[in-house]
Amino acid sequence: MRAVVQRVSEARVTIAQRVAAEIDAGVLVLLGIAKTDTTTEAIWLADKISKLRIFADDSGSMNHSVVDTHGQALVVSQFTLQACTRKGTRPSFNDAAAPEVAIPLYEAFIAELRQRLGFTAVATGEFGAMMAVSLVNDGPVTLILDTPERE
Repeated sequence: MRAVVQRVSEARVTIAQRVAAEIDAGVLVLLGIAKTDTTTEAIWLADKISKLRIFADDSGSMNHSVVDTHGQALVVSQFTLQACTRKGTRPSFNDAAAPEVAIPLYEAFIAELRQRLGFTAVATGEFGAMMAVSLVNDGPVTLILDTPERE
């Protein structure tokens, strides 16, 4: 599993000109699921993201997590994070999980994150939909996370 995590002051997902989900301060998580991923990776990644110390303390050092700050999360599925660009100029998505594998893992990741942040603190896009994602990157702070099996 691969995720791009962005610290945001706000973020939203729009589908067909309607706002499907939005958050205030917290993290935007773009989530890419590989064919070989399992629930183990979903749990590990949700735990890691919830504990990442990427928010400033009183002295300005990044010492607080999204849990510590009572922040929110917006999770957006993004199969393109599994793209292979080693050959040629057209990305290959052969490593991306098919929907029948990816959807249950996407839902497991969201459930795990909700256990850590609270149900109402986690908003989502719509799996497989064409989405417009907008955000105000806070910092900017953007991290790329891979589960241990991918490292």
